[in-house]
Amino acid sequence: MWRCCRRLQPWPRRESPLAAASYSPLPCRHLQRFSYVNAKTKWKKDASLDGIEVVNRSRDIRVLSSLKNIMMASPAPDHAIPVSAISKMDRILEIPTKVASFLRRYPSFFEEFVGPQYNLPWFKPTQEAIALHGEEEAVFEVRRGEIVDRVRRLVLMSREKRLPLQIVQGMQWYLGLPEDFTKRAEEYSEGQLRVVQMGNGVLGLTAVDCGERVLSALQRNAVRKMGKSEGAEPPPITEFPLFPSKGFRLKQKVINWLGEFQRVPYVSPYEDSSGLHPNSLIAEKRLAGVLHELLSLFVDYSAERRKILCLRRHLGLSQRFYRVFEHHPHIFYLLLKNKTCTVVLKEAYCGEAASAIGKHPVIDVRKKYVELMEKSDSILKERRGKRPVVQTSENDEDRHICCDEDGIFQMGDKAEGFLAN
Repeated sequence: MWRCCRRLQPWPRRESPLAAASYSPLPCRHLQRFSYVNAKTKWKKDASLDGIEVVNRSRDIRVLSSLKNIMMASPAPDHAIPVSAISKMDRILEIPTKVASFLRRYPSFFEEFVGPQYNLPWFKPTQEAIALHGEEEAVFEVRRGEIVDRVRRLVLMSREKRLPLQIVQGMQWYLGLPEDFTKRAEEYSEGQLRVVQMGNGVLGLTAVDCGERVLSALQRNAVRKMGKSEGAEPPPITEFPLFPSKGFRLKQKVINWLGEFQRVPYVSPYEDSSGLHPNSLIAEKRLAGVLHELLSLFVDYSAERRKILCLRRHLGLSQRFYRVFEHHPHIFYLLLKNKTCTVVLKEAYCGEAASAIGKHPVIDVRKKYVELMEKSDSILKERRGKRPVVQTSENDEDRHICCDEDGIFQMGDKAEGFLAN
């Protein structure tokens, strides 16, 4: 009898997680609800995005640029240095092999010769590398204002409107900055950026308030589509341009969720978002907007996912922000190459004239890096094809040994017959 009464007792009501997530002090509280549907999106390879050489070779380009700058800092006219001066920098420069092996892999950039003492190998930049270095410096001097403005936008995207100099130094390559930018930030920016104290002896970079509203690339694109001037007010609901890969299909419930995602109001990365619930749909769109704006500031509109992780706390990103890349395969593309995961902004390569993302001034210089790297591949391929014949002695003409450029000796046909006898 007691068991029957116990069954009739109502279960204690628990508060639904959706109801808990629906509360928000914002006026758009009906939008503060659980964001993503329970559906998985499989990764689909895109051949057109996988073939972007400036992205695929980005890691090697960064190392080449650093080694070139080290050599250019040595005395002229040859700018030569011994291999011992940089042989211990493989971990600092993130070189997967030995420094000498990496230098020999690119003969169009570096020329090897025997040093004046102890027959040690020395390296110096080729004339093509020196010319490319001069062009890179000239581009920064001419287009300095545009490049510094991208740094200023990155600082304004942070929650405290300032970033540690160490973080800015880690992003120098992606922003197209010279290696000494953090040491001369105020000089390069001409008063737009200032170095401040952030506490505990940490120096930071902050942007000088100019009193003007900063619009994101999505907002500028929306204003342009409306036919208004650049300073016009952007619409409250801004949709992301979608670029589906060929042969990629989404489930119907994901398509329905994506349509609802596009109708949510857009919160700019430069606006305060502290009142948004982290699991709400509007917070999901704000997070996608931050990553979209961040990648649009970089030279090749891409970055390694582990590098973006360094900015997570400063930009107010959630702990699992990388799920946005999986939720929105029409906006971002994950490039799985070189033992790393690189995030590529699709709009920069698929949007063409319809996109408001400006072309980075340094992108043409990076493409010339790729051209020299391809030239190095051709040189090495040509060297491997040449196998000179080395005669062992004048009396033994039937026996000969072929050696290739790597120092590997091979016995010829006549030598094999001689050994068989």
